[in-house]
Amino acid sequence: MTSDQRPDGDRTEQTHAAPAPCRVVVCRDCCCGTSKVPGVDHARQVARLAGQVPVRVSDCLGVCEHANVIVVQPSAAARATGARPVWLGLVNDPDATEDVARWVRAGGPGVAPCPDILDLYVFTPPRRAR
Repeated sequence: MTSDQRPDGDRTEQTHAAPAPCRVVVCRDCCCGTSKVPGVDHARQVARLAGQVPVRVSDCLGVCEHANVIVVQPSAAARATGARPVWLGLVNDPDATEDVARWVRAGGPGVAPCPDILDLYVFTPPRRAR
C-alpha cells in the first residue's frame, strides 16, 4: 500500500491488488463428493480449500475411477509462463486435503513445486473427444 498526498493536503491510501491466485476445481456429483466415496467429510474438504483460494465446485469431470478429484489450476501469471493444471485423484483423507491446501497457499502450479507427497495423487486425465 502506498499513500499519496492530495492537493488539499490529506493523504489517500492506494491499494494494489495482489495477483490472482491459483484456483481449485473440486469435482462433485456422480461419484466424487457422494456416499460412493465413504468416510470423507466432503463439505469440510471444500470448505478447507475455499479458505485458501477460489474454489469452483464442478459437476462430474468424467474420471470417476479417481474420486475424489481436485484440479489445481495455475494463476494467470503462472499459466503465461507455461504452468498447466494439475489433476489430483483419490484425495480422500484430511491429510491429503491439507497437503493440497498448503501447496495452493504457496502458489500452486508454476509458482511452488508440487510437494512429493502429492505425486501419489497426480494423474493425467484422458483427452475428451471433440
